[in-house]
Amino acid sequence: MFGGIGLPEIIIVLIIVLVIFGPKKLPDIGKALGKSITEFKRATREPEEIVKEVKDTINNSVKDVKDPADS
Repeated sequence: MFGGIGLPEIIIVLIIVLVIFGPKKLPDIGKALGKSITEFKRATREPEEIVKEVKDTINNSVKDVKDPADS
């Protein structure tokens, strides 16, 4: 029933946006949308990087604790 957004729907939305905001504002809207998407992608990647850093820190600490006993 609902097949998602296709090309005709995207074209209709773009025409409506053009009518509402006008051609002078479209580059600003596109730039803001691009920045928002980039920021969202960065924010979703950050937790994974933090978890990786914590795991690395824990692994290094465990190695440091084990190494002096081996010497």
